Amino acid sequence: MKTGPLLITSFQPWRAHQRSNSSDDLIADLHSQERLPADAIWLRRVPVSFPLAPLRVMSEIYRLRPRAVICCGMAEGRSCLSLEQQAKGPRVLQTSVNLPELLTGTMLSEVSDDAGWYVCNHLYYSVLEFIEKLNLETQGLFVHIPALSPPSKALILNDFVHIAARLSQ
Repeated sequence: MKTGPLLITSFQPWRAHQRSNSSDDLIADLHSQERLPADAIWLRRVPVSFPLAPLRVMSEIYRLRPRAVICCGMAEGRSCLSLEQQAKGPRVLQTSVNLPELLTGTMLSEVSDDAGWYVCNHLYYSVLEFIEKLNLETQGLFVHIPALSPPSKALILNDFVHIAARLSQ
């Protein structure tokens, strides 16, 4: 059985029109409702920066040795939670998480193979590469979170709770 906490990260807003970031908003809601696993550690407002985001997250992975890390980012153009299968860089790195199994019982979530080409993909690639190089037992996952609208917010929150709970087991 894997030990260590569940590490969850969220980004700070990065565009002028954004008052907040849906990744941070989602985790804040779940945190305030005490719906995250008891041993979850939330690394909030990671800077949207190619050099700083990986540095901040990897230092926490090294310090905490979590059993799993869920990096969360905002995807304004998506309508459901997107669990990223891979990150692209000099090579393609795959998550060790069985995503189809993880999605069992969710309502508004999907597997995606496109983490984009911005800081989200860069952070995910850096985290997966770090886990691989240090031969950690940590599982890495990136989840893109859509804008939270009233019709879908409850389903998205419930799906994330389900996913976090399954990764905590």
